[in-house]
Amino acid sequence: MTRRPHARPPWWPDDESWTPGPGSDEGDERPGWERWRSRRRGDVRRGFGCLIALLSTLVVSIGVLILWLLAGLLGVASMEGPLAYLARPAGLIVLVVGIVALVVGIRIARGVGRPLTELVDAAGRIEAADYAVRVSEDSSRGDLRRLARAFNAMAARLESEDATRRRLLADVSHELRTPLAVVQGNVEALLDGVYPPDEAHIRPILEETAVLERLIDDLRTLSLAESGALPLHREPTDPAVLLEDVAAAHRARASVAGTRLEVEAASGLPPVDLDPMRMRQVVSNLVDNAIRAMDTGGTIRLAASLGPHDLTIDVADDGPGIPEDIRDSVFERFTKSATSRGSGLGLAIARAIVEAHGGSIEARPGSRGRGTTMRIRLPNA
Repeated sequence: MTRRPHARPPWWPDDESWTPGPGSDEGDERPGWERWRSRRRGDVRRGFGCLIALLSTLVVSIGVLILWLLAGLLGVASMEGPLAYLARPAGLIVLVVGIVALVVGIRIARGVGRPLTELVDAAGRIEAADYAVRVSEDSSRGDLRRLARAFNAMAARLESEDATRRRLLADVSHELRTPLAVVQGNVEALLDGVYPPDEAHIRPILEETAVLERLIDDLRTLSLAESGALPLHREPTDPAVLLEDVAAAHRARASVAGTRLEVEAASGLPPVDLDPMRMRQVVSNLVDNAIRAMDTGGTIRLAASLGPHDLTIDVADDGPGIPEDIRDSVFERFTKSATSRGSGLGLAIARAIVEAHGGSIEARPGSRGRGTTMRIRLPNA
């Protein structure tokens, strides 16, 4: 079979373009080592099988050679006499054993090489950003099976993170588009003379820039918290005082909505080591969500209790509760109900801040069959 040349041959006409064949280095900007490695990257089974075959053949040859040399040293080079009867059968046995070892080695090489080849191919697809690839775990044994299982777990995690990244980019783009459209539309109307440059038409622009600023701050806080880089300035904090401060900041807005705010904190609670500003942000977000959810008024209860190992903070309301379609993903980024006016980042930020404190947060149905109870648990030891 004639091998197709890669480089332009000297006899090729100068006025015609040369199209190199597959594997050509012409036009390949990769380093020489990378090009060599890609050309030499073959079937793992073939290399492994060749190695076993060579080793087996070598063992057989050396064994037979040693036996014949021993026979010569003992004066039976002509293979006549009593020792000849031992040397010949022994050589034959070694030869048979070597052949059997060769066959077994080839089978082992095929059994080991197939999973390794599959892993090499799958790793190449992962490198090409194909995170849906998986390798078979049934055809492997022992360490290879554990390796295949670990590889599949890694691929699944990469696929999940890639999907999360794509969804986050789409959600961020969607959230930014609305305020930017309002700002752009109003500015263009002012420049074209459609609207006069008075307070009534400039204030909406300022409000939308505030929305953009809040969204950017929320994204930054969430990113820092999820990466473990959110700075926490811990100090001994009285839980009852923290809840009272949050309630005082929201009472005026709650009163306008016809909602009562009640604080139930056990007397004499000892201070807990936490970041008061961040934790106030968490509780304020929960209260703000509860006020928005209770259009017809009601009661929001803020409670704190201290157990042997953790501090429990409850924010309970008697509103309509969390819609069933988002109940399982309520703490995910950009998750919100159809009627929500927020960005969908508040509860995700709350969870990230609580987990940065080493605690947990969960949403529970209301104790009276109505509403929602957001429960925060923080370690106090």
